[in-house]
Amino acid sequence: MFNERGTSLTAEEERFLDAAEYGNIPVVRKMLDESKTLNFNCVDYMGQNALQLAVGNEHLEVTELLLKKDGMARIGDALLLAISKGYVRIVEAILAHPAFAGGLRLTLSPLEQELRDDDFYAYDEDGTRFSHDVTPVILAAHCQEYEIVHILLMKGARIERPHDYFCKCYECTEKQRRDSFSHSRSRMNAYKGLASAAYLSLSSEDPVLTALELSNELARLANIETEFKNDYRKLSMQCKDFVVGVLDLCRDTEEVEAILNGDVDQNPPTEHQRPCLSRIKLSIKYEVKKFVAHPNCQQQLLTIWYENLSGLRQQSIGVKCLTVLGVTVGLPFLAIAYWIMPCSKLGQILRSPFMKFVAHAVSFTIFLGLLILNASDRFEGVKNLPNETITDHPRQVFRVKTTQFSWTELLIMKWVLGMIWSECKEIWTDGPREYVMHLWNVLDFGMLSIFVASFTARFMAFLKASKAQLYVDLHVPNHDISNASLPADIAYFTYARNRWRPSDPQIISEGLYAIAVVLSFSRIAYILPANESFGPLQISLGRTVKDIFKFMVIFIMVFVAFMIGMFNLYSYYLGAKYNPAFTTVEESFKTLFWSIFGLSEVISVVLKYDHKFIENIGYVLYGVYNVTMVVVLLNMLIAMINSSYQEIEEDADVEWKFARAKLWLSYFDEGRTLPAPFNLVPTPKSFYYLIIRVKSCLIQLCKGKGHRHESELEMGMLNSRLKVKHILHTKSADRHRANVRSREENTFKKPIKNPTRYQKIMKRLIKRYVLKAQVDRENDEVNEGELKEIKQDISSLRYELLEEKSQATGELADLIQQLNRQTDGESYTVV
Repeated sequence: MFNERGTSLTAEEERFLDAAEYGNIPVVRKMLDESKTLNFNCVDYMGQNALQLAVGNEHLEVTELLLKKDGMARIGDALLLAISKGYVRIVEAILAHPAFAGGLRLTLSPLEQELRDDDFYAYDEDGTRFSHDVTPVILAAHCQEYEIVHILLMKGARIERPHDYFCKCYECTEKQRRDSFSHSRSRMNAYKGLASAAYLSLSSEDPVLTALELSNELARLANIETEFKNDYRKLSMQCKDFVVGVLDLCRDTEEVEAILNGDVDQNPPTEHQRPCLSRIKLSIKYEVKKFVAHPNCQQQLLTIWYENLSGLRQQSIGVKCLTVLGVTVGLPFLAIAYWIMPCSKLGQILRSPFMKFVAHAVSFTIFLGLLILNASDRFEGVKNLPNETITDHPRQVFRVKTTQFSWTELLIMKWVLGMIWSECKEIWTDGPREYVMHLWNVLDFGMLSIFVASFTARFMAFLKASKAQLYVDLHVPNHDISNASLPADIAYFTYARNRWRPSDPQIISEGLYAIAVVLSFSRIAYILPANESFGPLQISLGRTVKDIFKFMVIFIMVFVAFMIGMFNLYSYYLGAKYNPAFTTVEESFKTLFWSIFGLSEVISVVLKYDHKFIENIGYVLYGVYNVTMVVVLLNMLIAMINSSYQEIEEDADVEWKFARAKLWLSYFDEGRTLPAPFNLVPTPKSFYYLIIRVKSCLIQLCKGKGHRHESELEMGMLNSRLKVKHILHTKSADRHRANVRSREENTFKKPIKNPTRYQKIMKRLIKRYVLKAQVDRENDEVNEGELKEIKQDISSLRYELLEEKSQATGELADLIQQLNRQTDGESYTVV
């Protein structure tokens, strides 16, 4: 089972290995200096040589003696062992060995072909205790050894980021073909090192951004490499915890702003000096909820939320409600004032996120009120029944009256146009892809599209009715058109509702309008996260919808199976049943669907004929369906919903603050100050921005025309140089990939001469983080391994004391001999 070479050790080699293991410095030194037959690379029964035994037992002096010996093997294994145990001084001693002078040993793993021609690592049948793809810096990062990681980074060591999972380069293809499992494990080890807090802290100039991007990459890999899903999720959470830990160490507003905004030199504030909040937007995109919900982050967001309204933040709920009421009453006047004076004090107040939110909420509330008001005339029932036609005068076509737009519908159309214009501006600002990523935007787009389709169908019906009315006015002389003979296409518009075609545009318009009204009221859920009580409920509702969509896969599979089965069973008995259930696909669908809610009867499977076999099979299938759907699947759905609710309830504060931050950020961006429909009227500021943009476009166009002639003259020369440039580009790309590493090393080794404010702040925060991590580690309880180290130190001290005693004894003997000689000489002289 173990290495048999340990049984062939000589007595001298056994004594040498024991001395190295127990830290007997005098014996090790004496044997290395005096013995001619000693094989100092001999190994014990576990395959460990003297250097590994000395390192494993933290004997620094013995390690230094062994490293001075030329030809010492397994120095790489000893380094990995020292790193794994956290022996910083031994790591420094090993790195001072000439073998690490070039730095190549630190950059390549033991598996690299360049290192297989020597015994730097152990390549025996047992292998090393570490994976062959683990480099020293990866191992140090795994062990969270900050000081060792710093030493290795100073030596030029780096963790190479693995290629994309779908990479088809020769290197990845060859590794995948040779050993796919080993390739996946090597990627996992590399990502563990990259996600280590020690490596993130010390290797990147912007650890927060690096950790956020790495967490998103790991979360994406968790969905791709499902066999390592839990590992990747754990690493992604580790990166998120690192970001939260750094944010938790901020001590003033300047440091918090640096974390939330990033480097302001690269991300300058907006036009009105509002922070860009790039890190928060990235955290929301990557769903780093604890970072967004952190008190430091929320406090900064709250300050921006009440921008230009600092006094309102400390006011009571009653004062805030009065403010909302004032905005509701004076919204048209505030809009007019903003049109005239957008840069005034009032304009600045209206541009504050809180006032924008209130204005948009009030506008949408008025829109919902218009929807209710539009249906108020039918609350107690319609005036004319579906089989009646009531007109204003005898010559009026009935459909002209029914298709006319009321004043409330015209106002609704204005609001819809205003919301469409707002959505168009948002698409222009964020881009179509980013716009579609938000489900509320998809809901808005669907709601507005249905409104537009409804009004379009209604307008088409009105146009056709108006043409019919024009025909009556021009060609029908009768005083009462009810007694007149009209063409069929004209007479159709005089019919009552019960005679309309199913595809009539007005019927389609009314159906679409009903759907749009439902979606409009469901849009209220968007603003619920603003309240602490309703926010978690809205989040639970959203999670419930997701659970229902997951459940629908199994539900549809079972439902379709029984629907087709029951249809095949009873399709031959059309007219031979007490009801038409299951005789057609439509009836089968209706019966099974409503049976979920207990609205179907058992008589649905009973036949008029004495076909008991078919009837009994129908009873069994119908019973199994009800048990499966009602008892099993519906209860499973309830359990899923309850589980999701419990997850949200356990962390309700974080979930609510994260949802509220997303709501707030939608109002932090510049623009869209006025809500619908007031945004349809352009402000003087809009004309000013339009003139500036047109001017800049004209300047660029003039410059382009000036350079066009020169470009045409140079086109021939450019074409002749394309091949040369292509070759040079290929070579430069290769050199670029080769020099990326050297540039990273120079970035780390050479201190920045003129660091920016952001770099200074990040340096302070990272220092605090590293110190806190080291203190937390030192405060851990003393474990069994540390007690063993103390015993080994005592043993090593004993050997050192014995050596000093022997040296002192030898020196004393020499002094006695010298005294004896001197005494004998004096006696001889006297004689």
